[in-house]
Amino acid sequence: MCITCMTVITVRVDEETKKKMRELKVNWSEFIRKAIEKKIDEERRKNLAKALLISERVKKKSIGEEKAEEIVRRFRDERYAGSCS
Repeated sequence: MCITCMTVITVRVDEETKKKMRELKVNWSEFIRKAIEKKIDEERRKNLAKALLISERVKKKSIGEEKAEEIVRRFRDERYAGSCS
């Protein structure tokens, strides 16, 4: 990704942490970018898993139940059953 296409964010750390960061040969910007991307992927997978579980619960609840069309048809049949004589 081009550097001009990126947005700048700021992270605040205490002086002691900053001092320890300077002692290490780590590209902190790249490290933070990767950590953010990893967290985004984790959250998306978690949300997808939750949606799948909800879908399965709804599906299980509806198994064996009448469909809406069948219920409407039954009510209509019952309503008009006595009026045809």
